[in-house]
Amino acid sequence: MKFTTETWPKDRWQNFSIKEMACTHCGECDMNEDFMDDLQAMREFVGPMRITSGYRCPAHPIEAAKPAPGSHSKGLAVDIACRGQGAFNVVKAGVEQGMLGIGVSQKGDSRFIHLDQLSASYRPSIWSY
Repeated sequence: MKFTTETWPKDRWQNFSIKEMACTHCGECDMNEDFMDDLQAMREFVGPMRITSGYRCPAHPIEAAKPAPGSHSKGLAVDIACRGQGAFNVVKAGVEQGMLGIGVSQKGDSRFIHLDQLSASYRPSIWSY
């Protein structure tokens, strides 16, 4: 469902805003509702999470550079800025919440954990960037 500021369910996903989930390229927000429910459940365990990338439209430069748009373009992924113990907690909660893809980037200044629920024959999986 494409969300707007008027239709974003603030009571359902009280710890996340449409602004942090919307595509930084076009402003659309087409997050998967079940994925968001799982993310909200994780948030209650992990504590504050800063989302650096949520939905990305297929025309977003990162998605457009891929052979085919990925999990972000389906509303099934987020990148969460974290490091150290916070990163460990996000990965642990992601596994427990049934995330199928977990990407770990813990080098340099731009550290994050990617979480997704994109179904594929080779999932679940974990990788590092």
